[in-house]
Amino acid sequence: MSLELKSVSHVVGAETYLDDISVTLNQGSFNVLLGRTLAGKTTLMRIMAGIEAPTSGSIIMNGVDVTGVPVQQRNISMVYQQFINYPNLTVFENIASPLRLSKVSESEITKRVKETADILQISQFLNRYPLELSGGQQQRTSMARALVKDASLILFDEPLVNLDYKLREELRAELRTIFKERNCIAVYATTEANEALALGGETTLLHEGKLLQNGKSQSVYKFPERIESAKLFSEPPMNLVPGSLTENEITFEGSVHFPIDDSMRQLPKKDYVFGVRPNHLSLSPRDDKDIELSMTVELAEISGSETFIHVYKDGFSLVLQLEGVVDLHINSEISVYLPPNKLFVFDKSGKTVKFPSTAVEV
Repeated sequence: MSLELKSVSHVVGAETYLDDISVTLNQGSFNVLLGRTLAGKTTLMRIMAGIEAPTSGSIIMNGVDVTGVPVQQRNISMVYQQFINYPNLTVFENIASPLRLSKVSESEITKRVKETADILQISQFLNRYPLELSGGQQQRTSMARALVKDASLILFDEPLVNLDYKLREELRAELRTIFKERNCIAVYATTEANEALALGGETTLLHEGKLLQNGKSQSVYKFPERIESAKLFSEPPMNLVPGSLTENEITFEGSVHFPIDDSMRQLPKKDYVFGVRPNHLSLSPRDDKDIELSMTVELAEISGSETFIHVYKDGFSLVLQLEGVVDLHINSEISVYLPPNKLFVFDKSGKTVKFPSTAVEV
């Protein structure tokens, strides 16, 4: 099976939710829709499912135009971020409900419900009701109901957003395993870049209803085609600093000067925006070519096993992502080390004109 969206747009009144989206999803693929809130992810999934019709464009499944075909006539399943289960039915009956609607035999229902429950580790809860389950168990039930149908297209609309960190990690790993064994198309929407990387597969970047970039998740992460893609597919967001390039040096905001990296010598000498990921900055040099920047600490955020250090100097600021707990005082002066070979370079139109020479590394 294949799913092809051709120039899909969706406009309601004066509001454009989707603007000329074209993308092809192949059989057996796991596809991530990555974008901020209101980027158009849910609208695009509802159009894929047939819940809504596009204002213009077409939806092609297996070479057949299904643009006007309603959801009831498509072999699809959808999982939402809310735990949508039937409270008056047991877990077994919740999972079995789409099979009963399809008039599947009782023996086949029992077989498929038990197999799916085993995969999602909820077999021991089949006789319970949803309100007797934890949030994670309720979401596993919702997912099992979507998976048991053996649909050609399964859509996940931020299904893990309401779960705690540990449960999200567990279910992500299970999803990857489940879809390796299935031959359907899976589409998973998220606002989190790290989740898109963890899930792998293909990633489509959406921003304000527009498709920014599409491809293998690792490739889109390493090689963002535009500054918007780089900002979206980086968590914490990529550091971006306006500057200029001359024959011999790079200047940040007219105040910081350092020698040009050899890989940039072929670029036209003019103004650019330079980008560096927070995890590529450090408090001690990792290489003898690292540039030392004297910065002032603005904020130190400790987040579990990581610390995010916000620093500034004159006209620009940076965020460092460091492992472990790093205790720094506000307004203290520190040295920050920047590797020139890990700089992205964007022109004034926002197009990427140079990737880091170490882009093969994440």
